[in-house]
Amino acid sequence: MTASKPPPQTRQPIGEPVGDPSPAPRPAAVTLVGRYGRVKRLAPARHGSDLWNAFQGHDEIWAYMSAYGPFANAVAFQQWLASREQLVDPYYYTIVDTSGRALGLSTLMEIRPEHRSIEVGHIVYSPVLQRTPLATETQYLLAAYVFDTLGYRRYEWKCNALNSASRRAALRFGFRFEGILRQHMIAKGRNRDTAYFSMLDSEWPARKAAFERWLAQKNFDKQGQQKTRLNAGA
Repeated sequence: MTASKPPPQTRQPIGEPVGDPSPAPRPAAVTLVGRYGRVKRLAPARHGSDLWNAFQGHDEIWAYMSAYGPFANAVAFQQWLASREQLVDPYYYTIVDTSGRALGLSTLMEIRPEHRSIEVGHIVYSPVLQRTPLATETQYLLAAYVFDTLGYRRYEWKCNALNSASRRAALRFGFRFEGILRQHMIAKGRNRDTAYFSMLDSEWPARKAAFERWLAQKNFDKQGQQKTRLNAGA
């Protein structure tokens, strides 16, 4: 953290002035288009059946969700999904492949326009989506929307400190580890320590370039395997 020249009134160090201190726009019902799929505003009537088909039988994908899942049946899932559509924070998006099939969910949340700070969270990837180019492209599309379109300064990633896969993903995508909040939450009746990660607007251009190099068609062979790894934080 850098400090500006102390004002003569107090002689105490304070933060640098922010170029644009006005509130950032809130997320909207946009469609973010990529090479491998799209990120669209959640529409339960359109996406619900696909999502249930992709999620059912995979209870492990809900293990680190702090307040919901897994669901006993399609009715319970559809009721929960319908309740998500009404929320403005978290704001839900569906991840859709090139055939139009919905395979996962992600949100923008902890939305603080006055501070230009926002979090990506409530990420639920079906097994079909996990470890695919679309899974990574989703994070690129959301980050680009947050920084390039909405103009946020700080982009957060938080997860259960025991969720090693999520912590690896955060680092892979270029988030910086900030620390662990101990006994931060009670999640489904259990203790949750929370790992905090962030990405700043000043870091985004390098992260963006790394994403785009990785997502380029030439980075994949004829079998669809990556030639070079993504290391957005390098």
